[in-house]
Amino acid sequence: MSLKRSAILLILAAAVGIGGYLYFDGGDGAGGGAAIASVTVPGSFSARAQAGRKIYEANCASCHGRNAAGQVGVAPPLVHIVYEPGHHGDESFQRAVARGVRAHHWRFGDMPPVDGLTRRDVAAVVSYVRELQRANGIR
Repeated sequence: MSLKRSAILLILAAAVGIGGYLYFDGGDGAGGGAAIASVTVPGSFSARAQAGRKIYEANCASCHGRNAAGQVGVAPPLVHIVYEPGHHGDESFQRAVARGVRAHHWRFGDMPPVDGLTRRDVAAVVSYVRELQRANGIR
């Protein structure tokens, strides 16, 4: 085998390996747990969103990351155009928490239901997420 052909095969093998890693890692190659999105946090939140932030941090941040930025290899960012209100309305969040969600937009696996949260709790979390989204140009 010629040196040129060997080099081409080596480059192709490396490209396939890197592509596979990025595909299964969630897309940015930063390794498990790194934030996926860069999130601008507003200077202040409404009272309802402040309550939602506390609930989010206690129940959601371990997967969806700090400030809903997602985590590579763990869970998607909620501050993302996929979750804009016209595509995933507030009731989608309610159903996700109550019933869990089959993976469909991302390759993180299925989301299990989250026990112990009321509809009111989830509504407060949604207020927090929506205010984060608006601060990041997602309407």
